[in-house]
Amino acid sequence: MSAPVEPAESTPVETAQSVGAPRQPTGTVPAEAVVDLLGLVAYGQLLAFDRMAADARLAPDLPRRAALSEMAAAEITNYRRLADRLAELAVAPGDAMTPYVDALQAYHDSTEPRDWLEAVTKAYVGDAIADDFFREIAGFLTEPDRQLVLDVLHDSRYDDFAAQEIRAAIAADPKLANRLSMWARRLVGEGLSQAGRVASERIALTALIVAHSGDQAGVQALFKRLTVAHTARMAAVGLNN
Repeated sequence: MSAPVEPAESTPVETAQSVGAPRQPTGTVPAEAVVDLLGLVAYGQLLAFDRMAADARLAPDLPRRAALSEMAAAEITNYRRLADRLAELAVAPGDAMTPYVDALQAYHDSTEPRDWLEAVTKAYVGDAIADDFFREIAGFLTEPDRQLVLDVLHDSRYDDFAAQEIRAAIAADPKLANRLSMWARRLVGEGLSQAGRVASERIALTALIVAHSGDQAGVQALFKRLTVAHTARMAAVGLNN
């Protein structure tokens, strides 16, 4: 892998979105951490494209199939933007993504949806938690990487679509709430397991989170914000946390 370009000083994000105001960062962002983060987001987008394109076949009708296919198309477009940025930093996109292949693939392999409702719940719960996390970490970066990460987060239209599907299904059959709640908890559990694996292997990325959160209390506050947002998201569609 070619040596990445050292970025300039980090500037904090001025306004927080959806999960509250994170601790304001100080200092510089190591180039290795920037590449690690962009590689993680890029592979997440690429894998999400594969997954959504396959899950679209579970749709009960053509309009829903088209909606999920459009979501997949957005993922590959975002991947291309991240890959281009990595190339600008003199890093091969494949090299930046490779460290995350096993962990992210393991997550998706262990959370393969069995039907349409599990597919849209995975999109609604799993993708949103990842987006909240990346939104927080984007605040630690300098431009243009900060805005790039924010730009490739999932469009709210797709969150709204998935939420509507879940609400409508539960309204038609209230017993589904329990099954989908259990499925959502499994998604979160598997996600946390693989996140721990990444944290133990990608020291630069973990150090970025710890350093720019300020201290251990700052890290705990970050994860509390993520938990609060997740709980609210579950309640909004009638699921139990």
